[in-house]
Amino acid sequence: MLFIWPHTQLISNTTMDLFETWEDQEIQFDLSISKALKMRNGEKIIDRLEFIEDTKGNSGDKGVLVITNLRTIWHSMTLARISLSIGYNCIQDVSTRIVNSRLKGITEAIYIQAKYNGLRYEFVFTNLIPGNTRHFTSFIGVFKAYNSSRLYRELKLRGAILKNGRLRLLMFEKMYSAVNGVWNLSSEQGNLGTFIVTNIRLVWYAESNETFNISLPYIHINSIKIRESKFGEVLVIETNGYSGAFTLGFRIDPKDRLRSVTKELSSLFHIHAQSPEFGVHFVTTDQIESNEPILTPSTLPNYDEFEDENTIGVSNTLAAYSVSKTGKEDGLPQYDSTIGLAIETLPDGYTMASLWEVIPSTNNK
Repeated sequence: MLFIWPHTQLISNTTMDLFETWEDQEIQFDLSISKALKMRNGEKIIDRLEFIEDTKGNSGDKGVLVITNLRTIWHSMTLARISLSIGYNCIQDVSTRIVNSRLKGITEAIYIQAKYNGLRYEFVFTNLIPGNTRHFTSFIGVFKAYNSSRLYRELKLRGAILKNGRLRLLMFEKMYSAVNGVWNLSSEQGNLGTFIVTNIRLVWYAESNETFNISLPYIHINSIKIRESKFGEVLVIETNGYSGAFTLGFRIDPKDRLRSVTKELSSLFHIHAQSPEFGVHFVTTDQIESNEPILTPSTLPNYDEFEDENTIGVSNTLAAYSVSKTGKEDGLPQYDSTIGLAIETLPDGYTMASLWEVIPSTNNK
């Protein structure tokens, strides 16, 4: 989007060693319990429900459904190595469906359609407690709250974020400063505009057209630097891979003002990194009525983790949840010498041997 010319001299650098927020961006299978239930900074457990069956992939197995503000985690109550982590950004649709549960029979369950790394997945969760529909209300409510609060977590270009030159503040957002005379170096001549610095994000908009703007949450920043370029010293902000790995360039005069703005942005980022605001807030009716506490990771039950997740057979796990890609042609056929037939090209993560396995093989020697 914005280009910084090569061979520029680095004047100052603030590199943010913050792990990218993968929790809401990815679907992970069979993480160890310690990894699956490890909450990153700003991630909070909103609800926790026991006796939930993963009807699609682990029918007949009782488990625990943990709903956070970034993802839903399911793990088996009997085998610590069996777990799911479903990031909300991967979910395409949520509905209910009548299913045949091995433990409960014909019943209504929550049905989730998701997509990750080009593959489509289905997940079905059944509450084994008769008459209990809390998994419906909690999951659907949190997912709606996530979808309606994307400005907290996503880089936004040309959005309706201003009205008459005033930023439309988000809930819990506070504006700290407005910096006029900031040149956006996205073109040869640059565009003159204004910085708005808040506790959640950095906003720039053009003075001539406020719809030409960018909203950049701090959670997407990898580094803040001052570099020497053909425009002189400029502020360079690099974003992480989840937001497109952009390099954004801004010129602020004079130099003392440039350094002051850079220092303010670096300070606010470090503060936000300690406790990020993801904008997802939801309280269940049961919690309000009974003042029921939510168990934190430190109070969750301990499990004996006797196998590493790399030896569980991820290919079999993928096969249990994946569905055909709709609207696309099947892969080209190729000859497989092990069976003497031409077969459709297998997706990444699959092998012919793993598709025939009933019990996943391990690498133990």
